[in-house]
Amino acid sequence: MNDRHAIVREAFGDGATIEAGARLPGGASRETWALDVATPGGGRHELILRLDSPGAAPEAGAGLAAEARLMRAAAGAGVPVPRIIACGESYILMTRVPGETIPRKILRDDAYAAARPRLARQCGQALAAIHRMPLSALRSPGQPEERPAEPEDPLLRWREVLDQLGEPHPVFELALRRLATTRPRGRRHTVVHGDFRNGNLIVGPEGIRAVLDWELAHAGDPLEDLGWLCVKAWRFGSPLPVGGFGDYSDLVHAYEEAGGQAVDRDALRWWETFGVLKWGVICVMQTMRHLRGGARSVELAAIGRRVCENEWDLLRLLRERPRNAVPGAHW
Repeated sequence: MNDRHAIVREAFGDGATIEAGARLPGGASRETWALDVATPGGGRHELILRLDSPGAAPEAGAGLAAEARLMRAAAGAGVPVPRIIACGESYILMTRVPGETIPRKILRDDAYAAARPRLARQCGQALAAIHRMPLSALRSPGQPEERPAEPEDPLLRWREVLDQLGEPHPVFELALRRLATTRPRGRRHTVVHGDFRNGNLIVGPEGIRAVLDWELAHAGDPLEDLGWLCVKAWRFGSPLPVGGFGDYSDLVHAYEEAGGQAVDRDALRWWETFGVLKWGVICVMQTMRHLRGGARSVELAAIGRRVCENEWDLLRLLRERPRNAVPGAHW
């Protein structure tokens, strides 16, 4: 069902009407609409509707129905998320949470000056709640309960992606080898958001109002989320390491106080380094989509300049020798 009016009527009844609707920018295979809906008796609802675009290939990651299940489970665990009004295989209708998502505004505008010192702690609290979510939230309906969500090896996955690209990037090859020799010892597996960062948070003057974009959620090491939030690309020019708005200690202490397990700082640094590598490979992927004719786009082409930035950041990170390095490993 991709008809906006039909979705609204199914959710609110035949008398519901869309008084205003605007398509929001972004998304090639999905559409996002801001809708103002009126219902009989004077009710008014400010909503967001996400739709699979007709004929478009599905995006990587969870489908919309799976994303809705995750968001409902997140709400149950205490994560701030928009409330799901209705969902189907090809749509999610949810409440519209007011606030800002553009990182440069969050990091610079006076309206968010009071929020900025709180954000790293609030991120730690939100991540602790995400990592309390049941792994069953990742299962599709009908999937046997005794079958756990199996985490994949992140280094193997991104090694394969880099190999498939067929592009020479010695710094990425070096990073993959170094990360393999310093991999943190095994930890528990939890729900991992997969893209928790500045840009996927709705922020108001008081701080975080909602966590968005759950389509990359998966089972894995919870420190993957903390490390990804600290990747330099998500600081947007700020010297502060956590999303451009806070320090490592603010994030870690809040995470541990909110019930997250104790954070090993070397392991966190490993996941931050992995995140820089992953983002660098993604930049190569996006650029190749343009150069090889998959999607001609100035934006995709411009992402290519980010590749060397990530290579530089990796070289800087790889100069550090973690305390947990494998004895005898070349570093």
